[in-house]
Amino acid sequence: MNRSSWQGKKKHGRSRHPRNPWLRQQELNERLHPGALESPPDPGPDDAASPSTSTGSSVPELPGFYYDPEKNRYFRLLPGHNNCNPLTMEGIRQKEMENKRLQLLKEDDKQEKKVARKGFNTSSFLQKRQLGFLSVTSYCRLAHELRLSCMQRKKVHIRSSDPSALASDRFNLILADTNSSRLFTVNDVRVGGSKYGIISLRGLKMPTLQVHMQENLYFTNRKVNSVCWASLNHLDSHILLCLMGLAETPGCATLLPASLFVSSHPAGERPGMLCSFRIPGAWSCAWSLNIQANNCFSTGLSRRVLLTNVVTGHRQSYGTNSDVLAQQFALLAPLLYNGCRSGEVFGIDLRCPSQGSGWKATRLFHDSAVTSVQILQEEQCLMVSDMAGKIKLWDLRTTKCLREYKGHVNEYAYLPLHVHEEEEIVVAVGQDCYTRIWSLHDGQLLRTIPSPYPTSKAYIPSVAFSSRLGGFRGAPGLLMAVGQDLYCFSYS
Repeated sequence: MNRSSWQGKKKHGRSRHPRNPWLRQQELNERLHPGALESPPDPGPDDAASPSTSTGSSVPELPGFYYDPEKNRYFRLLPGHNNCNPLTMEGIRQKEMENKRLQLLKEDDKQEKKVARKGFNTSSFLQKRQLGFLSVTSYCRLAHELRLSCMQRKKVHIRSSDPSALASDRFNLILADTNSSRLFTVNDVRVGGSKYGIISLRGLKMPTLQVHMQENLYFTNRKVNSVCWASLNHLDSHILLCLMGLAETPGCATLLPASLFVSSHPAGERPGMLCSFRIPGAWSCAWSLNIQANNCFSTGLSRRVLLTNVVTGHRQSYGTNSDVLAQQFALLAPLLYNGCRSGEVFGIDLRCPSQGSGWKATRLFHDSAVTSVQILQEEQCLMVSDMAGKIKLWDLRTTKCLREYKGHVNEYAYLPLHVHEEEEIVVAVGQDCYTRIWSLHDGQLLRTIPSPYPTSKAYIPSVAFSSRLGGFRGAPGLLMAVGQDLYCFSYS
Protein backbone atom coordinates (compact mmCIF):
# COMPACT_ATOMS: atom_id res chain seq x y z
CA MET A 1 0.00 0.00 0.00
CA ASN A 2 1.43 3.40 -0.99
CA ARG A 3 1.92 6.21 1.50
CA SER A 4 -0.71 8.53 0.02
CA SER A 5 -3.50 5.93 0.22
CA TRP A 6 -2.58 5.06 3.84
CA GLN A 7 -2.66 8.70 4.86
CA GLY A 8 -5.94 9.13 3.03
CA LYS A 9 -7.54 6.27 4.98
CA LYS A 10 -6.12 7.62 8.23
CA LYS A 11 -7.48 11.06 7.47
CA HIS A 12 -10.83 9.57 6.52
CA GLY A 13 -10.93 7.59 9.80
CA ARG A 14 -10.27 10.70 11.88
CA SER A 15 -12.98 12.64 10.11
CA ARG A 16 -15.75 10.20 11.17
CA HIS A 17 -18.32 11.62 13.61
CA PRO A 18 -18.52 10.13 17.15
CA ARG A 19 -21.14 7.42 17.44
CA ASN A 20 -24.43 8.06 19.19
CA PRO A 21 -24.59 6.44 22.69
CA TRP A 22 -28.19 5.37 21.99
CA LEU A 23 -27.03 3.43 18.89
CA ARG A 24 -24.33 1.72 20.96
CA GLN A 25 -26.98 0.71 23.49
CA GLN A 26 -29.21 -0.67 20.70
CA GLU A 27 -26.35 -2.72 19.22
CA LEU A 28 -25.56 -4.05 22.68
CA ASN A 29 -29.16 -5.18 23.12
CA GLU A 30 -29.19 -6.86 19.69
CA ARG A 31 -25.94 -8.73 20.32
CA LEU A 32 -26.93 -9.99 23.75
CA HIS A 33 -30.60 -10.64 22.96
CA PRO A 34 -31.32 -11.01 19.22
CA GLY A 35 -35.10 -11.04 19.71
CA ALA A 36 -35.19 -7.67 21.45
CA LEU A 37 -36.65 -5.89 18.43
CA GLU A 38 -39.33 -8.48 17.94
CA SER A 39 -42.61 -8.30 19.81
CA PRO A 40 -42.36 -10.10 23.17
CA PRO A 41 -44.33 -13.34 23.47
CA ASP A 42 -47.46 -13.51 25.58
CA PRO A 43 -46.66 -14.35 29.21
CA GLY A 44 -47.76 -17.79 30.36
CA PRO A 45 -49.63 -18.53 33.55
CA ASP A 46 -46.41 -19.33 35.39
CA ASP A 47 -44.90 -15.96 34.45
CA ALA A 48 -47.98 -14.13 35.70
CA ALA A 49 -48.07 -16.03 38.95
CA SER A 50 -44.41 -15.42 39.85
CA PRO A 51 -42.74 -12.28 38.49
CA SER A 52 -39.20 -12.79 37.24
CA THR A 53 -36.17 -11.32 38.92
CA SER A 54 -33.84 -8.77 37.43
CA THR A 55 -32.37 -11.30 35.04
CA GLY A 56 -34.04 -14.49 33.94
CA SER A 57 -32.28 -17.82 33.56
CA SER A 58 -32.02 -17.50 29.73
CA VAL A 59 -30.82 -13.87 29.74
CA PRO A 60 -27.19 -13.11 30.70
CA GLU A 61 -26.65 -10.73 33.59
CA LEU A 62 -24.55 -7.68 32.84
CA PRO A 63 -22.90 -5.61 35.59
CA GLY A 64 -24.45 -2.17 35.64
CA PHE A 65 -27.45 -3.17 33.49
CA TYR A 66 -30.98 -4.32 34.24
CA TYR A 67 -33.03 -6.51 31.90
CA ASP A 68 -36.74 -5.64 31.76
CA PRO A 69 -38.74 -8.73 30.71
CA GLU A 70 -41.78 -6.61 29.80
CA LYS A 71 -39.90 -4.34 27.37
CA ASN A 72 -37.50 -7.14 26.40
CA ARG A 73 -34.35 -5.02 26.56
CA TYR A 74 -31.52 -3.88 28.83
CA PHE A 75 -31.40 -0.61 30.76
CA ARG A 76 -28.39 1.01 32.39
CA LEU A 77 -28.45 1.29 36.21
CA LEU A 78 -27.39 4.65 37.58
CA PRO A 79 -25.73 5.18 40.98
CA GLY A 80 -28.27 4.89 43.81
CA HIS A 81 -27.17 8.11 45.53
CA ASN A 82 -28.48 10.20 42.63
CA ASN A 83 -31.85 11.58 43.75
CA CYS A 84 -32.93 12.05 40.14
CA ASN A 85 -32.17 8.44 39.24
CA PRO A 86 -35.34 6.85 37.83
CA LEU A 87 -34.00 3.26 38.04
CA THR A 88 -32.31 1.63 41.03
CA MET A 89 -32.10 -1.96 42.23
CA GLU A 90 -34.21 -1.11 45.29
CA GLY A 91 -36.90 0.41 43.11
CA ILE A 92 -36.84 -2.62 40.80
CA ARG A 93 -37.29 -5.01 43.74
CA GLN A 94 -40.15 -2.95 45.14
CA LYS A 95 -41.89 -2.96 41.76
CA GLU A 96 -41.53 -6.73 41.44
CA MET A 97 -42.79 -7.28 45.00
CA GLU A 98 -45.79 -5.04 44.37
CA ASN A 99 -46.64 -6.89 41.14
CA LYS A 100 -46.44 -10.19 42.99
CA ARG A 101 -48.64 -8.88 45.82
CA LEU A 102 -51.32 -7.65 43.40
CA GLN A 103 -51.28 -10.98 41.56
CA LEU A 104 -51.67 -12.91 44.82
CA LEU A 105 -54.52 -10.62 45.87
CA LYS A 106 -56.37 -11.48 42.66
CA GLU A 107 -55.86 -15.19 43.27
CA ASP A 108 -56.89 -14.78 46.90
CA ASP A 109 -60.18 -13.15 45.89
CA LYS A 110 -61.16 -16.08 43.68
CA GLN A 111 -63.86 -18.44 44.88
CA GLU A 112 -61.76 -21.54 44.21
CA LYS A 113 -58.74 -21.69 46.48
CA LYS A 114 -55.61 -23.77 46.11
CA VAL A 115 -55.07 -26.57 48.62
CA ALA A 116 -51.62 -26.59 50.20
CA ARG A 117 -51.16 -30.37 50.28
CA LYS A 118 -50.60 -32.03 46.90
CA GLY A 119 -53.16 -34.60 45.85
CA PHE A 120 -55.54 -33.51 48.58
CA ASN A 121 -58.96 -32.07 47.76
CA THR A 122 -62.50 -32.21 49.08
CA SER A 123 -63.58 -35.28 47.11
CA SER A 124 -60.55 -37.39 48.05
CA PHE A 125 -60.85 -36.19 51.65
CA LEU A 126 -64.48 -37.34 51.97
CA GLN A 127 -63.77 -40.60 50.16
CA LYS A 128 -60.92 -41.50 52.53
CA ARG A 129 -63.11 -40.65 55.49
CA GLN A 130 -65.94 -42.89 54.28
CA LEU A 131 -63.53 -45.79 53.67
CA GLY A 132 -62.09 -45.43 57.16
CA PHE A 133 -58.60 -44.43 56.09
CA LEU A 134 -58.63 -41.34 58.33
CA SER A 135 -58.77 -41.29 62.11
CA VAL A 136 -60.95 -38.78 63.94
CA THR A 137 -57.91 -36.66 64.81
CA SER A 138 -56.62 -36.61 61.23
CA TYR A 139 -60.12 -35.90 59.92
CA CYS A 140 -60.56 -32.84 62.16
CA ARG A 141 -57.08 -31.53 61.38
CA LEU A 142 -57.46 -31.88 57.61
CA ALA A 143 -60.96 -30.39 57.76
CA HIS A 144 -59.51 -27.27 59.40
CA GLU A 145 -56.86 -27.08 56.68
CA LEU A 146 -59.54 -27.18 53.99
CA ARG A 147 -61.46 -24.39 55.70
CA LEU A 148 -58.29 -22.33 56.05
CA SER A 149 -57.72 -22.54 52.30
CA CYS A 150 -61.28 -21.31 51.68
CA MET A 151 -61.23 -18.26 53.98
CA GLN A 152 -62.14 -15.05 52.16
CA ARG A 153 -61.26 -11.50 53.08
CA LYS A 154 -64.13 -9.26 54.23
CA LYS A 155 -63.81 -5.70 55.47
CA VAL A 156 -65.13 -5.02 58.97
CA HIS A 157 -67.11 -1.83 59.54
CA ILE A 158 -66.01 -0.07 62.72
CA ARG A 159 -68.45 2.20 64.50
CA SER A 160 -67.05 4.91 66.74
CA SER A 161 -68.05 8.15 68.45
CA ASP A 162 -65.27 9.87 66.46
CA PRO A 163 -65.38 8.62 62.84
CA SER A 164 -62.79 11.19 61.74
CA ALA A 165 -60.21 9.63 64.05
CA LEU A 166 -60.77 6.21 62.48
CA ALA A 167 -60.01 7.66 59.07
CA SER A 168 -56.68 9.15 60.20
CA ASP A 169 -55.36 6.93 63.02
CA ARG A 170 -53.33 3.93 61.89
CA PHE A 171 -53.49 0.54 63.61
CA ASN A 172 -50.23 -0.37 65.29
CA LEU A 173 -51.27 -3.62 66.99
CA ILE A 174 -54.30 -5.62 68.08
CA LEU A 175 -54.51 -8.14 70.92
CA ALA A 176 -57.49 -10.42 71.60
CA ASP A 177 -58.50 -11.36 75.14
CA THR A 178 -58.83 -14.93 76.42
CA ASN A 179 -62.44 -15.39 75.22
CA SER A 180 -61.83 -13.52 71.92
CA SER A 181 -64.73 -11.19 72.69
CA ARG A 182 -62.60 -8.02 72.78
CA LEU A 183 -59.65 -6.55 70.93
CA PHE A 184 -57.25 -4.14 72.61
CA THR A 185 -55.90 -1.75 69.98
CA VAL A 186 -52.97 0.65 69.86
CA ASN A 187 -53.32 3.31 67.16
CA ASP A 188 -50.67 5.75 65.99
CA VAL A 189 -52.12 9.26 66.02
CA ARG A 190 -51.37 11.52 63.08
CA VAL A 191 -50.13 14.38 65.30
CA GLY A 192 -47.80 12.00 67.16
CA GLY A 193 -48.17 9.58 70.03
CA SER A 194 -50.51 6.64 70.56
CA LYS A 195 -54.16 6.13 71.41
CA TYR A 196 -55.72 3.06 72.98
CA GLY A 197 -59.11 1.48 72.41
CA ILE A 198 -61.12 -1.70 72.91
CA ILE A 199 -63.17 -3.19 70.08
CA SER A 200 -66.13 -5.32 71.10
CA LEU A 201 -66.44 -8.35 68.80
CA ARG A 202 -69.99 -9.25 69.82
CA GLY A 203 -71.41 -7.93 66.57
CA LEU A 204 -68.89 -9.74 64.37
CA LYS A 205 -71.42 -11.81 62.44
CA MET A 206 -71.96 -12.44 58.75
CA PRO A 207 -72.90 -10.73 56.55
CA THR A 208 -72.79 -7.30 58.25
CA LEU A 209 -69.46 -7.62 60.15
CA GLN A 210 -69.95 -4.53 62.31
CA VAL A 211 -68.01 -3.85 65.51
CA HIS A 212 -67.92 -0.97 67.96
CA MET A 213 -64.77 0.89 69.03
CA GLN A 214 -64.85 1.78 72.73
CA GLU A 215 -62.54 4.68 73.48
CA ASN A 216 -61.23 6.52 76.51
CA LEU A 217 -59.32 9.71 77.17
CA TYR A 218 -56.08 7.97 78.13
CA PHE A 219 -53.38 9.21 75.79
CA THR A 220 -49.59 8.87 75.76
CA ASN A 221 -46.79 10.21 73.60
CA ARG A 222 -44.55 7.27 74.43
CA LYS A 223 -43.94 4.19 72.35
CA VAL A 224 -45.49 0.90 73.46
CA ASN A 225 -42.80 -1.77 73.66
CA SER A 226 -44.98 -4.63 74.84
CA VAL A 227 -48.59 -5.34 75.88
CA CYS A 228 -50.57 -8.23 77.36
CA TRP A 229 -53.91 -8.83 79.10
CA ALA A 230 -53.79 -9.01 82.90
CA SER A 231 -56.21 -10.77 85.28
CA LEU A 232 -56.06 -8.78 88.50
CA ASN A 233 -59.70 -8.46 89.66
CA HIS A 234 -61.09 -11.07 87.27
CA LEU A 235 -60.15 -12.64 83.94
CA ASP A 236 -58.69 -9.98 81.62
CA SER A 237 -59.68 -7.10 83.90
CA HIS A 238 -56.61 -4.99 82.99
CA ILE A 239 -54.12 -4.40 80.20
CA LEU A 240 -50.42 -4.41 81.06
CA LEU A 241 -48.37 -1.97 78.98
CA CYS A 242 -44.62 -1.38 78.84
CA LEU A 243 -44.04 2.24 77.85
CA MET A 244 -40.75 3.61 76.58
CA GLY A 245 -39.12 6.57 78.29
CA LEU A 246 -39.23 9.97 76.62
CA ALA A 247 -36.81 12.84 77.32
CA GLU A 248 -36.70 13.26 81.12
CA THR A 249 -39.69 10.96 81.68
CA PRO A 250 -38.51 7.43 82.54
CA GLY A 251 -40.13 4.33 81.13
CA CYS A 252 -42.80 2.55 83.13
CA ALA A 253 -45.12 -0.45 83.27
CA THR A 254 -48.80 0.53 83.46
CA LEU A 255 -51.82 -1.52 84.47
CA LEU A 256 -54.70 0.02 82.54
CA PRO A 257 -58.18 -1.11 83.73
CA ALA A 258 -60.44 -2.23 80.91
CA SER A 259 -63.31 -0.63 82.83
CA LEU A 260 -61.95 2.82 81.94
CA PHE A 261 -63.16 2.30 78.40
CA VAL A 262 -66.71 3.34 77.67
CA SER A 263 -69.24 0.49 77.91
CA SER A 264 -66.49 -2.11 78.23
CA HIS A 265 -67.34 -3.10 81.82
CA PRO A 266 -70.49 -4.78 83.20
CA ALA A 267 -73.28 -2.60 84.52
CA GLY A 268 -72.77 -1.54 88.13
CA GLU A 269 -68.99 -2.08 88.10
CA ARG A 270 -66.97 0.96 89.04
CA PRO A 271 -64.06 1.95 86.85
CA GLY A 272 -60.76 0.70 88.27
CA MET A 273 -57.70 2.77 89.09
CA LEU A 274 -54.71 3.08 86.82
CA CYS A 275 -51.52 1.68 88.40
CA SER A 276 -48.08 2.68 87.18
CA PHE A 277 -44.72 1.17 88.16
CA ARG A 278 -41.44 2.92 87.48
CA ILE A 279 -39.62 0.28 85.47
CA PRO A 280 -37.28 1.98 82.96
CA GLY A 281 -36.18 0.25 79.78
CA ALA A 282 -38.72 -2.60 79.72
CA TRP A 283 -38.60 -4.57 76.47
CA SER A 284 -41.25 -7.21 77.24
CA CYS A 285 -43.90 -8.12 79.80
CA ALA A 286 -45.98 -11.11 80.87
CA TRP A 287 -48.79 -11.66 83.38
CA SER A 288 -48.81 -14.73 85.60
CA LEU A 289 -51.85 -17.02 85.92
CA ASN A 290 -49.86 -19.50 88.00
CA ILE A 291 -51.14 -19.90 91.57
CA GLN A 292 -47.57 -19.83 92.94
CA ALA A 293 -47.01 -16.38 91.39
CA ASN A 294 -50.47 -14.91 91.95
CA ASN A 295 -51.02 -11.20 91.15
CA CYS A 296 -47.52 -10.98 89.67
CA PHE A 297 -46.17 -9.76 86.38
CA SER A 298 -42.73 -9.90 84.84
CA THR A 299 -40.83 -7.37 82.76
CA GLY A 300 -37.81 -8.09 80.60
CA LEU A 301 -35.16 -5.37 80.96
CA SER A 302 -31.61 -4.83 79.80
CA ARG A 303 -29.65 -7.73 81.28
CA ARG A 304 -32.21 -8.64 83.94
CA VAL A 305 -35.72 -9.91 84.62
CA LEU A 306 -37.89 -8.12 87.18
CA LEU A 307 -40.75 -9.95 88.89
CA THR A 308 -43.28 -7.61 90.58
CA ASN A 309 -46.19 -8.38 92.91
CA VAL A 310 -48.95 -5.87 92.22
CA VAL A 311 -50.64 -6.21 95.64
CA THR A 312 -47.61 -6.17 97.97
CA GLY A 313 -45.19 -4.27 95.74
CA HIS A 314 -42.47 -6.88 96.38
CA ARG A 315 -39.85 -7.17 93.60
CA GLN A 316 -37.40 -9.90 92.71
CA SER A 317 -34.61 -9.39 90.17
CA TYR A 318 -32.79 -12.02 88.09
CA GLY A 319 -29.58 -11.07 86.30
CA THR A 320 -29.06 -12.11 82.66
CA ASN A 321 -26.35 -11.70 80.04
CA SER A 322 -28.52 -10.01 77.42
CA ASP A 323 -31.68 -7.95 76.89
CA VAL A 324 -34.88 -9.95 77.48
CA LEU A 325 -37.20 -9.43 74.48
CA ALA A 326 -39.89 -12.11 75.03
CA GLN A 327 -41.52 -13.73 78.07
CA GLN A 328 -44.30 -16.13 79.06
CA PHE A 329 -45.34 -17.79 82.31
CA ALA A 330 -46.13 -21.49 82.50
CA LEU A 331 -49.52 -22.33 83.98
CA LEU A 332 -48.87 -25.72 85.60
CA ALA A 333 -45.22 -25.42 86.69
CA PRO A 334 -43.79 -22.35 88.50
CA LEU A 335 -41.61 -21.40 85.52
CA LEU A 336 -41.05 -18.22 83.52
CA TYR A 337 -39.58 -18.62 80.03
CA ASN A 338 -37.51 -15.80 78.53
CA GLY A 339 -36.02 -15.08 75.11
CA CYS A 340 -32.95 -12.83 74.81
CA ARG A 341 -31.33 -10.64 72.20
CA SER A 342 -28.32 -12.98 72.23
CA GLY A 343 -30.53 -15.88 71.07
CA GLU A 344 -30.61 -17.63 74.44
CA VAL A 345 -33.91 -19.01 75.75
CA PHE A 346 -34.02 -19.94 79.42
CA GLY A 347 -36.55 -20.78 82.10
CA ILE A 348 -36.62 -19.28 85.60
CA ASP A 349 -37.70 -21.50 88.50
CA LEU A 350 -39.76 -19.08 90.61
CA ARG A 351 -39.26 -21.22 93.71
CA CYS A 352 -35.51 -20.58 93.77
CA PRO A 353 -33.98 -17.41 95.23
CA SER A 354 -32.62 -14.95 92.73
CA GLN A 355 -29.26 -14.58 94.50
CA GLY A 356 -28.01 -18.06 93.64
CA SER A 357 -27.31 -19.65 90.27
CA GLY A 358 -29.77 -22.55 90.43
CA TRP A 359 -32.83 -20.68 89.18
CA LYS A 360 -32.13 -21.38 85.49
CA ALA A 361 -34.25 -24.43 84.72
CA THR A 362 -33.86 -24.86 80.93
CA ARG A 363 -31.53 -23.37 78.32
CA LEU A 364 -31.98 -23.32 74.53
CA PHE A 365 -30.10 -21.37 71.89
CA HIS A 366 -31.02 -19.65 68.62
CA ASP A 367 -28.61 -17.96 66.21
CA SER A 368 -30.43 -14.62 66.34
CA ALA A 369 -32.40 -12.40 68.70
CA VAL A 370 -35.56 -14.08 70.01
CA THR A 371 -38.82 -12.23 69.33
CA SER A 372 -41.45 -14.60 70.73
CA VAL A 373 -41.81 -17.63 73.04
CA GLN A 374 -45.04 -19.65 73.26
CA ILE A 375 -45.64 -22.56 75.64
CA LEU A 376 -47.85 -25.38 74.41
CA GLN A 377 -50.70 -26.57 76.63
CA GLU A 378 -49.02 -29.68 78.04
CA GLU A 379 -45.94 -27.53 78.79
CA GLN A 380 -43.58 -30.09 77.30
CA CYS A 381 -42.81 -28.07 74.15
CA LEU A 382 -41.88 -24.46 73.49
CA MET A 383 -42.32 -22.53 70.22
CA VAL A 384 -39.62 -19.91 69.56
CA SER A 385 -39.19 -17.36 66.73
CA ASP A 386 -36.22 -15.08 66.10
CA MET A 387 -35.07 -12.16 63.97
CA ALA A 388 -33.51 -14.46 61.37
CA GLY A 389 -36.95 -15.73 60.36
CA LYS A 390 -36.54 -19.07 62.15
CA ILE A 391 -39.55 -20.64 63.90
CA LYS A 392 -38.70 -23.79 65.85
CA LEU A 393 -40.58 -26.19 68.11
CA TRP A 394 -38.40 -27.36 71.03
CA ASP A 395 -38.81 -30.34 73.35
CA LEU A 396 -38.22 -28.99 76.87
CA ARG A 397 -37.37 -32.44 78.25
CA THR A 398 -34.58 -33.23 75.79
CA THR A 399 -33.81 -29.60 74.73
CA LYS A 400 -33.86 -30.70 71.09
CA CYS A 401 -35.56 -29.10 68.11
CA LEU A 402 -38.52 -31.18 67.01
CA ARG A 403 -39.71 -29.20 63.99
CA GLU A 404 -38.98 -26.06 61.99
CA TYR A 405 -41.58 -23.94 60.24
CA LYS A 406 -40.04 -22.55 57.07
CA GLY A 407 -41.05 -19.52 55.01
CA HIS A 408 -41.18 -16.83 57.68
CA VAL A 409 -39.44 -13.56 56.70
CA ASN A 410 -37.74 -11.43 59.34
CA GLU A 411 -34.45 -9.58 59.43
CA TYR A 412 -34.62 -7.21 62.38
CA ALA A 413 -38.27 -6.56 63.34
CA TYR A 414 -39.96 -7.43 66.64
CA LEU A 415 -42.76 -9.67 65.33
CA PRO A 416 -45.14 -11.81 67.44
CA LEU A 417 -45.99 -15.48 66.96
CA HIS A 418 -49.46 -17.03 67.40
CA VAL A 419 -49.96 -20.72 68.23
CA HIS A 420 -53.48 -22.24 68.28
CA GLU A 421 -53.46 -25.85 69.40
CA GLU A 422 -57.23 -26.31 69.09
CA GLU A 423 -56.98 -25.61 65.35
CA GLU A 424 -53.44 -27.04 65.20
CA ILE A 425 -52.02 -24.06 63.34
CA VAL A 426 -49.20 -21.52 63.71
CA VAL A 427 -49.72 -17.95 62.47
CA ALA A 428 -47.05 -15.28 61.92
CA VAL A 429 -46.76 -12.03 59.98
CA GLY A 430 -43.45 -11.52 58.21
CA GLN A 431 -41.47 -8.39 57.60
CA ASP A 432 -42.57 -8.67 53.97
CA CYS A 433 -46.17 -8.03 55.20
CA TYR A 434 -47.36 -11.56 54.28
CA THR A 435 -49.38 -13.53 56.83
CA ARG A 436 -48.40 -17.21 56.82
CA ILE A 437 -50.25 -20.13 58.38
CA TRP A 438 -48.51 -23.45 59.08
CA SER A 439 -49.72 -26.81 60.30
CA LEU A 440 -48.62 -27.32 63.89
CA HIS A 441 -48.63 -31.08 63.26
CA ASP A 442 -45.96 -31.32 60.54
CA GLY A 443 -44.84 -27.77 59.68
CA GLN A 444 -46.57 -27.68 56.27
CA LEU A 445 -47.17 -24.14 55.00
CA LEU A 446 -50.94 -24.07 54.52
CA ARG A 447 -51.59 -20.56 53.28
CA THR A 448 -49.87 -17.26 52.50
CA ILE A 449 -52.11 -14.19 52.73
CA PRO A 450 -50.91 -10.96 51.05
CA SER A 451 -51.53 -7.62 52.70
CA PRO A 452 -54.29 -5.39 51.25
CA TYR A 453 -51.82 -2.49 51.57
CA PRO A 454 -48.53 -2.06 49.65
CA THR A 455 -45.50 -3.57 51.36
CA SER A 456 -44.02 -1.05 53.80
CA LYS A 457 -42.41 -0.97 57.24
CA ALA A 458 -45.21 1.29 58.42
CA TYR A 459 -47.96 -1.08 57.24
CA ILE A 460 -46.98 -4.48 58.68
CA PRO A 461 -50.32 -6.13 59.55
CA SER A 462 -51.25 -7.14 63.08
CA VAL A 463 -53.37 -10.29 63.31
CA ALA A 464 -55.43 -12.26 65.82
CA PHE A 465 -56.74 -15.77 65.22
CA SER A 466 -59.39 -17.48 67.34
CA SER A 467 -61.56 -20.56 67.28
CA ARG A 468 -64.47 -18.43 68.53
CA LEU A 469 -64.32 -14.87 67.25
CA GLY A 470 -66.80 -12.79 69.23
CA GLY A 471 -67.14 -15.18 72.19
CA PHE A 472 -68.18 -18.77 72.88
CA ARG A 473 -70.74 -18.81 70.05
CA GLY A 474 -68.40 -17.29 67.52
CA ALA A 475 -66.92 -18.98 64.46
CA PRO A 476 -63.21 -19.57 63.78
CA GLY A 477 -61.44 -16.91 61.80
CA LEU A 478 -58.57 -14.47 61.44
CA LEU A 479 -58.66 -10.72 62.11
CA MET A 480 -56.14 -8.50 60.33
CA ALA A 481 -55.56 -4.84 61.18
CA VAL A 482 -53.50 -2.80 58.72
CA GLY A 483 -53.52 0.92 58.05
CA GLN A 484 -56.93 2.30 59.04
CA ASP A 485 -58.82 -0.90 58.16
CA LEU A 486 -59.84 -4.10 59.92
CA TYR A 487 -60.42 -7.28 57.88
CA CYS A 488 -61.96 -10.62 58.82
CA PHE A 489 -61.10 -13.99 57.27
CA SER A 490 -63.83 -16.31 58.50
CA TYR A 491 -64.47 -20.00 57.84
CA SER A 492 -67.02 -20.57 55.10
